[in-house]
Amino acid sequence: MVQSYQSPVRVYKYPFELVMAAYVRRFPTCDMIPIMAGADIIKENTSKDGAVSQISRRCRLHVEAPYLLKKIMGVEYIYFVQTNTLDKRNRTLTIEAYNESFSSRVVINEKCRYTVHPENSDWTCFEQAATLDIKSFFGFESTVEKIAMRQYSQNISKGKEIIEYFIEELRKEDITFVPRWEEPSPKAIPEVRVTIENKKLESEAESSSEETERRDRTNSSQSAASRELQLGASATNIPNMDKVNLNEDNNKLDADYIKRCLGDLTPLQESRLIQLKKWVAELQKGKVPSDTCLLRFLRARDFNIEKAREMLSQSLIWRKKNQVDKMMSEYQVPQVVKDYFPGGWHHQDKEGRPLYLLRLGQMDVKGLVKSVGEEGLLKHTLHICEEGLRLTEEATVSQGCPITTWTLLVDLEGLNMRHLWRPGIRTLLKIIEIVETNYPETMSCVLIIRAPRVFPILWTLVSTFIDDNTRSKFLFYGGNDYQGAGGLVDYMPKENIPDFLGGECKTVVHEGGLVPKSMYQPGEEVDGTRQHIPLSDQSMYHSVSLGRGQVHEVILLIEDPGSVICWDFDVMKNDVSFSVLRTKVPITHRPEPQSPSGAMGVIDAVMGSDEQHRSIIEKTWREGHEYFRVEPQLICHDGESIQYHERDGHETCRMDQQPVYREGESIQGSHVTSHMGTYILQWRYYESTQHTSPLDIIDSITAHKSKIMYYYETLKSADYRGSMTSLQSCQSGFSSLSSNTNKSATSSCPSR
Repeated sequence: MVQSYQSPVRVYKYPFELVMAAYVRRFPTCDMIPIMAGADIIKENTSKDGAVSQISRRCRLHVEAPYLLKKIMGVEYIYFVQTNTLDKRNRTLTIEAYNESFSSRVVINEKCRYTVHPENSDWTCFEQAATLDIKSFFGFESTVEKIAMRQYSQNISKGKEIIEYFIEELRKEDITFVPRWEEPSPKAIPEVRVTIENKKLESEAESSSEETERRDRTNSSQSAASRELQLGASATNIPNMDKVNLNEDNNKLDADYIKRCLGDLTPLQESRLIQLKKWVAELQKGKVPSDTCLLRFLRARDFNIEKAREMLSQSLIWRKKNQVDKMMSEYQVPQVVKDYFPGGWHHQDKEGRPLYLLRLGQMDVKGLVKSVGEEGLLKHTLHICEEGLRLTEEATVSQGCPITTWTLLVDLEGLNMRHLWRPGIRTLLKIIEIVETNYPETMSCVLIIRAPRVFPILWTLVSTFIDDNTRSKFLFYGGNDYQGAGGLVDYMPKENIPDFLGGECKTVVHEGGLVPKSMYQPGEEVDGTRQHIPLSDQSMYHSVSLGRGQVHEVILLIEDPGSVICWDFDVMKNDVSFSVLRTKVPITHRPEPQSPSGAMGVIDAVMGSDEQHRSIIEKTWREGHEYFRVEPQLICHDGESIQYHERDGHETCRMDQQPVYREGESIQGSHVTSHMGTYILQWRYYESTQHTSPLDIIDSITAHKSKIMYYYETLKSADYRGSMTSLQSCQSGFSSLSSNTNKSATSSCPSR
């Protein structure tokens, strides 16, 4: 595999001619490059007008390799041929080099360029690129590749230091200015051969005070312009596209800008960043994600360019497909999220990174999911991620140092078994997967405080979905361990510790609380009829309205005995009865509806009854013969009580106590199937008032409708056994924060 390297643009704040005078002093040997054993000139020539000169050298390099490899190679030096082309008219130096030794086994090519800074004519830019292709090397291909790249990286890091060293040597010799090349007189100039090393530098001992003042003014103004230009890349929106770059080539980066705005990177890391930037530019037709964005994806894949490119490509496709940029620009925080989502930004940590507080233990997960849906929670999470990137960008500019991550502080006070609600866990895992894939390496650390005993269960469920790099950033504190030395004071200024954690800083983060049912998303009403529609395209919850005499059923075909049917629903209005049934004969399709007659015919005519509101249980079927009630019937009252109705039947389960359900609670349960066949989740409109005439019935129809929101799923037997999130048929107060609810939520009921 061919290894490639591309350097960022390194800027010398000296004129091109002075840098060239310093550059030639590194030959034939240089104490700062111990690997360099010497260089012999093999060819040199100069153009007739003296503007372009070219010199080729054979350079000897010491072999820095393990002893065994040296013995196999049988050589003391490795030879490279380097050709330098100096164009004084255009003020450029092009350096091309290739290996002469072992060229049939290893191919190394390098190209470097010194050019004038595009914004400041008194500054010089340097960049280099190289490729390494090891075809075969006595079975040591991998070792040679590592040695070569390591040595090359070390030499690159010394390059700027060497130029600075020789410029200082020139200064000691009172050489601070070298005049630019000027066009000679128009007379013919014969071609001459010269040796650059032996050519005596022609410089002026002192420049006039006017010339010095002019250069100082130029340097000052151009320095300001360059700083503004270099900061331009950090001022773009992450992960929006970069608008400004140092050079005409948008794929180039200034090394000083990298250090100031992106942090300290090794030469190879810089190279990977530039290569990824170039690849994305070609793919995106010039529109490239910000440098911090590219760097995050590289870090997430340990600077493996191929893996980072694949990850970034998938993320860009995701952003385009879901129109994330447009969605975030138009996003408005829903009122229910403003009032009941217990999270928000809170000053900075000790390193100046933005800090986000999340009081997860006080969050009504179910209430939020039923109010804004999973899609709504996902949008709000993406909004937080985008806001975090914007704040890190602002912190970089304001503090003058690279801030590329933010800190998350999670308070688990109040966390209990109610949070182990399957749909909530499912939503959380989905959000984690999307964030991990599209916003990698955005967090510096995650501080988990006041973790209760139940937390290890939750952590076991979600930790496997978190990337190893991110998981290593989690720090846990149980009880009050977060107070004092080794706690929060090590990560955030004492004056920023929020009041609910014992500090003195006030915070605008809400405490959360129970989301009122009135804020749950209802179904849509079309032509006076409540329709059964999902809350969103990908929602796990459904909403349905039932009028008098109507029924709603979910038909499940069980092919694996021991599978588990799970359900969860809320009664939004009026009363319903709920049953779990099994038919003796499997039903593969819903039978054709029969013509209604009598009083029910009047009701159906008024209600517009259809197939969806009709039971598949035929009226001629007998309970205990053609069908069975596998769970006790529940009579569910909105905000009042729910009672188990005991019925006789082969599979009826009797309860000695009748649970009481209060406002804000939900009905959640599961059934372990014992047979193959058709199972039915059935909701019926329930009305306890007795009507004496058809007119009483008709009058009540338009005034009373029941409304429910429900969720269900079927778990395979193998997946269910041993699961910590298995649901038993008992009361659930997962959307309530009261102590009474918490106790009931942690209780268990016998399996049916």
